[in-house]
Amino acid sequence: MLIIILLAIAAYLIGSFSSALWYGKWFYGIDIREHGSKNAGSTNVLRVLGWKCAIPVFITDVIKSFVPTMFFVMLLNKFASPEGSVYVAQGSEAYYLYQLLFGMMAIVGHIFPIFSGFKGGKGVASMLGLVLALDPLSAAIALGVFIIVVLITRIVSVSSMSAAVAFPIVVYVLGIFREAGHSITMTVFSILVAILLIVTHRKNIKRLLNHEEPKITIAKKE
Repeated sequence: MLIIILLAIAAYLIGSFSSALWYGKWFYGIDIREHGSKNAGSTNVLRVLGWKCAIPVFITDVIKSFVPTMFFVMLLNKFASPEGSVYVAQGSEAYYLYQLLFGMMAIVGHIFPIFSGFKGGKGVASMLGLVLALDPLSAAIALGVFIIVVLITRIVSVSSMSAAVAFPIVVYVLGIFREAGHSITMTVFSILVAILLIVTHRKNIKRLLNHEEPKITIAKKE
């Protein structure tokens, strides 16, 4: 049990590295939370600092949830024997649950980072990292929805919420064609993801209703 707690804390601390905040401070000397939408995420970085900073921020946010989700259960099993109570068989529902635990702890760290006064991003890129580790095909389709919507609307918040809503639908449809059928864990998780991402975009929803949500404009700053 102790190793599970330690790994969960480690995942949270990894997620707490606010790449948008620290890249802005290290390379541009600014606090990204004081500019643009004041959000410590890759979209605001894109608007304020440009794509050369936004791309590494986005990739870092994906990786910091992908790693705990993909590898921490393997690490957990390193400390347990196959006969032990802590050992988790790969492919089991329990394995998925532990992956979700560690991945979600990283996302909680991203949204509420201990190193940055608990003021982080909205968790879209980090959620992509988690889903990419759990179900690459569903992640790719959801990302495709995001790209299509952002190309049409040029509004990232609409694209993020569209991908979030599409995710549980994709998980359900793919489950019909998979030999193993539907995973209860993945189905419930996908619904919770949609709810979480919509909740974290509540300010964007308000701006959308007031026709105040900005469209993508890439900063010229290099």
